[in-house]
Amino acid sequence: MQEKEVKLDIEGMTCASCVKAVEKSISKLEGVSFVSVNLMDEKAIVKFDPAVVKVKDMEKNVKKAGYGATLILDDDYDRDEMKRKKTVRTFRNRFIFSAIFASPLLFISMAHTFGLTLPAIISPDLSPLNFALVQILLVIPIIIFGRNFYIKGIPLLFKGEPNMDTLVGLGTGAAIIYSLFSTVEIILGHPKYVSGLYFDTAGVIVTLISLGKYLENLSKSRTSTAIKKLMSLKPKTAILKSGNTQKEIPVDEVEVGDILIVKAGMIVPVDGVVLSGNASIDQSMLTGEPIPIDASKGTHVSAGSINLDGMIEIEAQKVGKDTVISKIIKLIRDAQSSKAPIARLADIVSGYFVPIVIGIAALTFVVWLLIGMGFIFALTMSIAVLVIACPCALGLATPTAIMVGSGKAAENGILFKSGEALETLRKVKIFVFDKTGTITYGKPKVVDIVPINYDRDEFFKIAASMSSKSSHPLDKAISNEYKSELFDVEDFQVIAGKGITGIIKGKRVRMGNAKFIEYGGELSVKDGETPVFVEYDGKVIGFIGISDEINPTAVKAIKKLKQIGNVYMLTGDNVKMAQVIAKQVGIDDFFAEILPDQKAQIIEQLKKNGIKVAMIGDGINDSVALAKADVGIAVASGTDIAMESADIVLMKNDLEDIVKAIELSNATIKNVKENLFWAFFYNIIGIPIAAGVLYMPFGISLNPMIAALAMAFSSVTVVTNAIRLKGN
Repeated sequence: MQEKEVKLDIEGMTCASCVKAVEKSISKLEGVSFVSVNLMDEKAIVKFDPAVVKVKDMEKNVKKAGYGATLILDDDYDRDEMKRKKTVRTFRNRFIFSAIFASPLLFISMAHTFGLTLPAIISPDLSPLNFALVQILLVIPIIIFGRNFYIKGIPLLFKGEPNMDTLVGLGTGAAIIYSLFSTVEIILGHPKYVSGLYFDTAGVIVTLISLGKYLENLSKSRTSTAIKKLMSLKPKTAILKSGNTQKEIPVDEVEVGDILIVKAGMIVPVDGVVLSGNASIDQSMLTGEPIPIDASKGTHVSAGSINLDGMIEIEAQKVGKDTVISKIIKLIRDAQSSKAPIARLADIVSGYFVPIVIGIAALTFVVWLLIGMGFIFALTMSIAVLVIACPCALGLATPTAIMVGSGKAAENGILFKSGEALETLRKVKIFVFDKTGTITYGKPKVVDIVPINYDRDEFFKIAASMSSKSSHPLDKAISNEYKSELFDVEDFQVIAGKGITGIIKGKRVRMGNAKFIEYGGELSVKDGETPVFVEYDGKVIGFIGISDEINPTAVKAIKKLKQIGNVYMLTGDNVKMAQVIAKQVGIDDFFAEILPDQKAQIIEQLKKNGIKVAMIGDGINDSVALAKADVGIAVASGTDIAMESADIVLMKNDLEDIVKAIELSNATIKNVKENLFWAFFYNIIGIPIAAGVLYMPFGISLNPMIAALAMAFSSVTVVTNAIRLKGN
């Protein structure tokens, strides 16, 4: 049976260790071939054989691992945004309520340190039991607010999949248990144990980590601005025209074929074609192109573009998920959910990270105890180790940068369809261009009008009048170029494979190639032009040069790409035409007269030496080559099949955007490496200091509360660094 792909919404993840645990719980199921879990958007992409394993089995296994999993039937951004806001609100409230109790708790426990005197009823010297009991009363609400550290984190230790919650739960739990033991000793008449109360340590640690998670989630919510901007362009309603009446309806109810009215200032609700009216349409949010297009009858318009002025009637052609804007949003979301190969390093490390930290904490406790520093000191050092370790930073290092980088690219009209494409593009050293529709526009255009002993305007009017009756691409190019009033044409006929004929002003006109016209004179036809001759009343009165116009961005793009690696051109056109186009755009190496399957073979040959190859194309005949290349790049003016086969889509059809995409790829992976460096560096430096390596030589030890604060802000640092990509 054919492999199936689903997306699951994962709940309860806090760090890279959680990601590893969820991936492990799903991947061990028979029939599952691929699992990728993203901590940033809390989703899992799973490929599996539905004949062997069911989604319910995955959900059960994830639940056994200590997390929640729900099948995503439709990728609803609004729902995810509400979930993000709810998460931010939850951690904010958790911090606020914890802080309300942690503040007096800290004051009461630390008052004597700062020379302050507490009321006799709760004085540690005069009323040690009350001193302990009031701290218990204050710490209980904090523990309730941070209960997940205990009811979820600690059980994961016994399941063999400990995470960040486990570290915090163990550290603060140890402090609370010892403090309760000290309280019992005070009750039994041993007031000296008042110095063994660490309720404040546990309460403040939970509060500070809640603050860190709040700031982290607040920062994470800022990484998806590209999608937010696009979502703001999806209108909720549309104006439906039915006969002579107009009715405002929800945009979800619009069907293909419906006639809609788009007034000045309105957002185009669906993809469609203009039936009547004129307007200036701003498509900048979709394509990145700032210049509005002039829309009139026959113009195709996309959902999300804005009608700046005028009024148009459009026929709905694509609605709902089939619109360009919906597909763009899906591409961005898929890219942000995917995992770049560089993330595997963090995944591998995170699998061992938490167990190693727990081992280091235990070793720290034993070593200090054996050295003779006492139980309290040993416990304090081990708690500091547990709470300073931060697997969160490791887990967020890659997905945050990928999310911001792909979002930034989308704002520039470049759509990366995966994190892998974003990482691989920077390594590409061979760029292979399709000719027609990529280097050239793939549409014949008049480039020369050459009358022969005849008035130029009259000559062009005769040619355009004849061409207006024909559907041949060359004739369409001529009629599209002429904007004035035409002559009447009588007795119009198409001579297949040769040309057209008709009567204008009572005289016979013939148009076509040199063979049809039987022209024997000298020609001054430029390289790459196809001449269409015009014969009027038995005499050749001139020819029109037609060529496939070159994309003006091709020359600059190819010049820049040649500084990075080698550039080739592929075309099914003849060698002479290929030579002309290659010379005009500065390509030295090309392959001409090749079939679509041969394009893929050439890509395979170029990849043989292990060099990364990018294929840039637009048509159905390029789709196999796009898929075979290490990175397939499609121009948005091409076919849907080409865009589906490609890894990157250029929405503006601007080939210089390939260079911009490479620059973004470099900047994003650089950012990922920076994030990973700081995540590793933080833990490599922080854990030994917390364990007390500086205590013997310098007398420096780390208070667990300071360790908690450092841990809380390490994740925020990683996310903030990723957000810097927006400025590139």
